[in-house]
Amino acid sequence: MHFIMSGKFTEQGIRGIKEAPQRAQAARELGKKMGVEIKQVFLTAGESDLVVITETANGDNMAKFALALGKIGNLHTRTARAWTQDEFMKLVSDLP
Repeated sequence: MHFIMSGKFTEQGIRGIKEAPQRAQAARELGKKMGVEIKQVFLTAGESDLVVITETANGDNMAKFALALGKIGNLHTRTARAWTQDEFMKLVSDLP
């Protein structure tokens, strides 16, 4: 399963922005422990500061990961389930 997580820095997160490289590595390690692989991270302009593409076996892993990240206090996150193009085509082909 793929998920797209958008993140917005909290005041705490932006104050400690110079620690971002260490925090990113810690997030990758945390995700790995929780069964979530971070595939790609993008710095974005607009409503979100970050967009993270992840892959995991199930939604529970992703929910736990998002909660664990939020608990640290550097990001507010929003998560959406995503389907690859092949998965989308399979869904469409199964329609009545």
